[in-house]
Amino acid sequence: MKTPFVTLGFLSLLGLVLAFKPTPPNRHKATKPKNIIFILSDDHRYDFMGFTGKVAGLKTPNLDRLARDGVHVRNAFVSTALCSPSRASILSGQYAHTHRVVDNFAPLQKGLKFFPQYLQEAGYKTAFLGKWHMGDADDAPQPGFNHWVSFRGQGVYYNPTLNVNGKQVPYTDSSYTTDLLTDYALNWLNSLNKSQGQSSQPFCLYLSHKAVHAEFQPAKRHRGMYRNMPINYPQSMFLTATDSSKNWPALAGNGQTRRNPETGAMKANLADMPNWVKQQRYSWHGVDYMYHGQIGFNDFYRQYCETLMGVDDSVGRVLKWLADNGQLENTLVVYMGDNGFSFGERGLIDKRHMYEESMRVPLLVHCPALTKGGTKLEQVVQNVDIAPTLLAYAGLAKPAQMQGNSFLPLLQGKPTDRPWREQAFYEYYWEADFPQTPTMFGVRTDRYKYIFNHGVWDANELYDLQTDPEEVNNLIRSPQHQEIAKNLRNQVFDWLEQSGGLQIPLHPVRQKRFDHRYKGTY
Repeated sequence: MKTPFVTLGFLSLLGLVLAFKPTPPNRHKATKPKNIIFILSDDHRYDFMGFTGKVAGLKTPNLDRLARDGVHVRNAFVSTALCSPSRASILSGQYAHTHRVVDNFAPLQKGLKFFPQYLQEAGYKTAFLGKWHMGDADDAPQPGFNHWVSFRGQGVYYNPTLNVNGKQVPYTDSSYTTDLLTDYALNWLNSLNKSQGQSSQPFCLYLSHKAVHAEFQPAKRHRGMYRNMPINYPQSMFLTATDSSKNWPALAGNGQTRRNPETGAMKANLADMPNWVKQQRYSWHGVDYMYHGQIGFNDFYRQYCETLMGVDDSVGRVLKWLADNGQLENTLVVYMGDNGFSFGERGLIDKRHMYEESMRVPLLVHCPALTKGGTKLEQVVQNVDIAPTLLAYAGLAKPAQMQGNSFLPLLQGKPTDRPWREQAFYEYYWEADFPQTPTMFGVRTDRYKYIFNHGVWDANELYDLQTDPEEVNNLIRSPQHQEIAKNLRNQVFDWLEQSGGLQIPLHPVRQKRFDHRYKGTY
């Protein structure tokens, strides 16, 4: 027989147990994975987005949304305005003279490690979809990715053959590459949801579009949508509109005024415009002989805008998936161009050079859990900063070999652990297939740009970006600017010396040479 005290104690304990009801876990308060989506477009210049107002009638609602609800990095620059070097800098966090992918044919160096490999080692599921075009590595799957979809070289806009995890998959029936890559991206995300359920394992998706690389081909649904778009011709495009010869007029001094009835007045020191710029106007990369007369400038301009619409649609589909699956708040979405593009400035098209429209790129960052919507970030950010920033978001330290730095604190409105850079450095190495553009090194500050044209008997360049945003009034001989030019030149070569860039990287020339001067030679 139990004693009254034991019975009373048991009942009291039972009452406490029944009274205590553990609170079920609140899934909304659980830590969500820090997902990453990096979307890279090709040849997308910094101001060709609807919200900038640069292009009359251009509508990019999804890119506009990234800027409106996220952060617009207004001063984003690449360190080399060329596909492969820029992509290698994004992935490695290094300058071209360090990773040595200095052009579109240079092989990947042994031991070169890209940020997705670090994420994969930290437990991330990773996927690459799209244009690799780097390191002479065709379309084969690369280290660091659980899922791989790519194509050879530049690829095609319609009916591509894709390498899907090592298997060649051909497409027909007017399949559009931008749409296909987005389909694969969303299918992969859906597969993660299905296999992982409520798993907290994070993912990193790298969506690398072919668009908007020349020659431009829009999706069928976008063809002709900008056929009546007015064209905002740059002032400097008309500097030689009335010249009958191939030589630019030798106007003297530091800034002559040349008037155009449509654009008004501008100062241009044509005497000190580099000869390679003057000559390129009438070449493959100039408006007077662009692509050997295959297309007119107006159609070229409008088709670029129409092709960009497929990329904007892709961004919208990705954002919708994140919203529909409850991942929009905790996913860091970064949109960027691999380099810019000229549309008539100084009579040029294409990229490669250091002028603003070539080295400056769009950079939009969206992550409501991290950033404040509508933020305009004014600090200078370069492509070498992308890898350290994505690793920092994942909670990983910057590897010692990376030369860029994380701008994650800037996105959060917090101070960085060291003073942030005030200039962007640039390098480009001469290519046999495009011999008009020389090797060049330079630096851009908030006001001035200095360009050292290497290996040619030509003028170096100094521009005051505040008074001369078109970069046509070369101040390199201006007496009052000599100290500024000297200081900037020293900055360029100090940067090269400190970062191991005083030796020009060479590699075996394996590419086919298209220039007629090289046919039959070795």
